[in-house]
Amino acid sequence: MSDITRRRALHASGLAALGLSWTAPAAHGGAHRGRRPAVGRIDTHHHAVPPKMRAWAVEQGLIPADDVPRWARWTLPSTLATMDANGIAAGVASAPVPAEVFRDRGVAASGVRVCNESLAELARDRPTRFGFFANVAMLHPDLALEQIAYALDELGADGVLLNTSAAGRYLGDRMFEPLFAELDRRRAVVFTHPFAPRGIVEVPAVGDWLADFLLDTTRTALSLIAAGTLERYRHVSVILSHGGGFLPYMAGRAERWGREDGGPSPARVRSALRRFHYDTALPMSPYATPSLLGAAGAERVLYGTDWPANSAREVALNTTALDRDPALDDRAYRAVNRGNALRLLPRLSERLARTA
Repeated sequence: MSDITRRRALHASGLAALGLSWTAPAAHGGAHRGRRPAVGRIDTHHHAVPPKMRAWAVEQGLIPADDVPRWARWTLPSTLATMDANGIAAGVASAPVPAEVFRDRGVAASGVRVCNESLAELARDRPTRFGFFANVAMLHPDLALEQIAYALDELGADGVLLNTSAAGRYLGDRMFEPLFAELDRRRAVVFTHPFAPRGIVEVPAVGDWLADFLLDTTRTALSLIAAGTLERYRHVSVILSHGGGFLPYMAGRAERWGREDGGPSPARVRSALRRFHYDTALPMSPYATPSLLGAAGAERVLYGTDWPANSAREVALNTTALDRDPALDDRAYRAVNRGNALRLLPRLSERLARTA
């Protein structure tokens, strides 16, 4: 790191802890309305696969030892370099694992522990650069309750990761009521992450991440709305990955649900849209921003990169698009990059404030 970059980073860390952004000199022209790239961003859709976790995944046969996929080739140096290059002060790490991997209770107990302790170690070693969302064994609700307690009380997790579905059951399913009751009692944050829906027909040459993941997020959001989960558990904060999938775009169709098909009333749908939080890892800019802001408002949107599933190049392109997004005024821009996450994640906020 150059002396200039180091000085900027040190200056930024102090401002970032206060929820402020620093304006750098323009090197290659300005962004929208003269806005410059922000520092102090908080990345809430930020994946990590530390060495102990990767070794466990290889041992379980989840990752081929001789052909490790890009998302699993995570390293701390490359992560910090990508964060620094994009003005990211902190990333809230998560490691989505299909719930079916933890179908066996013994694997569920040991595997979740490896995942959570690996992420906790990362956050403990660099408390102002990382937080984490803890895994739980969704198919074993009683065990999941123990894992929630250990992660939040002992490991200092910033929230809990729930897959959008587990063995074909979406989050509004009664099976997950005990989890939501406990998370509500704790006023916890839930970060949801999708996989491809079960049994869906593949489209040749079209990756499942393009549309199927977004459909799974949309399904679980509608499941939560239909079940009234958000109304029963008002103290749980739910983050929908990838800009909420298709939910903000098809909200008008969801309102018809109550008028003509026995679903929740349009008022309940509109209320739910503003109960969820959404990250920018769709990516949001420039195409999805107007729909998302219209459905939920800027105060419900969180900066997210999907690193390292997204390469460093994609992170930079998507972040630059956010910087230049004409749909975001300066207040909304600051809120999305940092302010909303500080409000939602008090433990991370307190750690950052202590370094100011």
